[in-house]
Amino acid sequence: MGKSVTITPATNDDAEQVLKLQYLCYQAEAALYGDYRIPPLTETLDELRAEFDRGAAVVARLGDEVVGAVRGTVEVDGTAVIGRLIVHPRMQGHGLGARLLLAMEVRLAEGGAPVERFQLLTGHRNEANLRLYRRLGYEPVGTEKVSPRLSLVTLEKAPQGASATTASSATTAR
Repeated sequence: MGKSVTITPATNDDAEQVLKLQYLCYQAEAALYGDYRIPPLTETLDELRAEFDRGAAVVARLGDEVVGAVRGTVEVDGTAVIGRLIVHPRMQGHGLGARLLLAMEVRLAEGGAPVERFQLLTGHRNEANLRLYRRLGYEPVGTEKVSPRLSLVTLEKAPQGASATTASSATTAR
């Protein structure tokens, strides 16, 4: 490839690329559950930009192309909620999702608000996501049935999993 994948804070200028990538990445999730009306596929550009303004977002870039992203916020109770982790299908399987998730943990932990726990959700059938999250120290803490075909698994981990050492290794991949 010749270029490095870099992870940087997202800007509003990235929103359109992130939304297009999100639409591409969530097709498989929608097919898994037989529901193409899931929120990541119906989100508008204005909604995405508003979410960028409310919380933190990081993107993975290969040159000028956004090839991955993740978003997060810290709630008043100290829960750092992480969501919409996406990696372009051609870049999957190379550790980029893990690097994005770790970079977001560091960003949220260093954001000023105290973080008591990291939390994320995934569909109960998404074995790849469940494996990734468990490998990174997340443990299931609950399941909510959303529809007859979909249950969301809530996973959490303590904030000590994010460190400055992890952050520096999470920012660049070759």
